[in-house]
Amino acid sequence: MTAQTGKDYTEQNNDTTEVLYYIIEGDTIAREAIDLDEVILLNKLEFNSKEDRRRYLILRRKTRKVYPYAKLASERLTTMTERLKTIEKRRERKKYTRRIQKYIEEEFSAELKKLTRTEGQILVKLIHRQTGRTAFALVKELRTGWRAFWYNTTANVFDISIKEEYNPFDIKEDYLIEDILERSFQAKILERQKPAFPIDYLELTVYWNKKTVNK
Repeated sequence: MTAQTGKDYTEQNNDTTEVLYYIIEGDTIAREAIDLDEVILLNKLEFNSKEDRRRYLILRRKTRKVYPYAKLASERLTTMTERLKTIEKRRERKKYTRRIQKYIEEEFSAELKKLTRTEGQILVKLIHRQTGRTAFALVKELRTGWRAFWYNTTANVFDISIKEEYNPFDIKEDYLIEDILERSFQAKILERQKPAFPIDYLELTVYWNKKTVNK
């Protein structure tokens, strides 16, 4: 909601300071401030060459393609982990895990087999971004469903490393992926999901800008 849909008025307090109040349409309570979603102002994209621009656009297309899978994988992992905490019997835990394995395979496999090698590798990085664990760690931790998920689809089809981590402060491509994600979230092209670990986009951008200038 914004003040444009309501009315505003000022009140003179004892120290002669004017305070602006807002009345939002449909609300009977006057407010001094309006809560708005945080918006990060993004700089205009600039490239050193046509080749750099081309590489960024290719990376953007691939990132937007695989991010929904990483988001969905994180949601499924969270659901499964929370559910397993409530199941005490080992037999029932195995039964539940096998059911999830089948569900994961049916949900992911057909689409993941269509990914290119680079798309598969970006997905591995985004899995780490969204879950806080590498695909390799997930395979070891959740042997049945996640072993089938990776080895029956991406990791067997492509020569990719499932130990890959997401490091936007150390790897330029990961920073570009983060830039693509932030711009896509703000443009409502992708649905935002918080990463498993804090990522300060503004701090990240300043860091890479300084690094570029100091080269």
